[in-house]
Amino acid sequence: MDIRKKQRVVVDALEDIKGRDILVYDTARMPSMFERVVIASGDSTRQVKALADNVQEKVRQNGARVYGVEGEGNGEWVLVDLGDVVVHIMHPTVRDFYNLEEVWGGKAVRMKKAAPRATGTKKAAKKSARGKAARRRRSR
Repeated sequence: MDIRKKQRVVVDALEDIKGRDILVYDTARMPSMFERVVIASGDSTRQVKALADNVQEKVRQNGARVYGVEGEGNGEWVLVDLGDVVVHIMHPTVRDFYNLEEVWGGKAVRMKKAAPRATGTKKAAKKSARGKAARRRRSR
């Protein structure tokens, strides 16, 4: 899987479960064994575990391999190793303490917004457009 597609799958999986403060760093120029580091926060240990599970599931659905997972036992910091992408999902207090942004920092990768998901049929889109036009007429 292409690195850009893999990072998009990871970020989408994190956003699906309401992961917060998601950052992607390009580490290809650093002496490391991977090209991207993704850091995200979850509000509770349960959410951190759910985020890690969702990342693994979505990556496998897209045909990529999960090489390893560490930290699922306590759920404060879970590391998901995807080979060329390493995902750190952390509780906010742990994230503040270890400050991985400073370690891997530099410039965050700018990602394009994901394509909007199809919400329904053309009929629903027309209905929505009509509703907007009616609201504009009423507000005048």
